This record gives sequence, C-alpha cells and structure tokens, in this order.
Amino acid sequence: MNEEKKLQIEENIVKMLKTVFDPEIPVDIYSLGLVYGIDVDDAGMVKIEMTLTAPNCPASDFLMEDIRMKVESVDGVKGVDVQLVFEPEWTQDMMTEEAKLELGLL
Repeated sequence: MNEEKKLQIEENIVKMLKTVFDPEIPVDIYSLGLVYGIDVDDAGMVKIEMTLTAPNCPASDFLMEDIRMKVESVDGVKGVDVQLVFEPEWTQDMMTEEAKLELGLL
C-alpha cells in the first residue's frame, strides 16, 4: 500500500472517530484529544493509541467497541487494534478550540 492510500485511509479514520462520543461529554473523542496516534500498516491493519478523560471511565468498554466497529467499517481497513495508554495524562489543553468552546471552557 502506498503512502497516498495510507493517508486517505487515515483521513477517513479521523472522520469516523469524530462520530464517536463519550456518553458523558457532548464532544467527539478526536476533538477531545483522546486519540494520541493512528498508524496504518501496508496490510491495512490499524493501530490506535488513545486515552480516556479519567482512568476509571465507566464508558471505556463501550467507547473501545464503538471505535473498533466504526474504524473497521472504513474502506481499506483490515483490522483494528485499540490500545489504551495513560501517558501522557490527558488534560483539557489537548482539546481542540472548538471542543473547548462547545463545553464553555473559553
């Protein structure tokens, strides 16, 4: 798979991640800054590194499954590995300006 195709798949993954919402926060996980990395390999396997707003988030299983199902539906994706990481620790500074505005933080 060439770099152009990988970039297209990555862009489509980002679009899909913007449809995943934490049930307690009315902002998508990508805009919240919870996604730390997206890697697409030559075989179409995707590795996503992400965190949660809190390590004991009660919605973590729901979010992980929602991400996996939605990203697997992206054309060119053969499989998805979602890895939870807690370093660096998530802070509100990781949110987009739009997310901060929506939550009244600006």
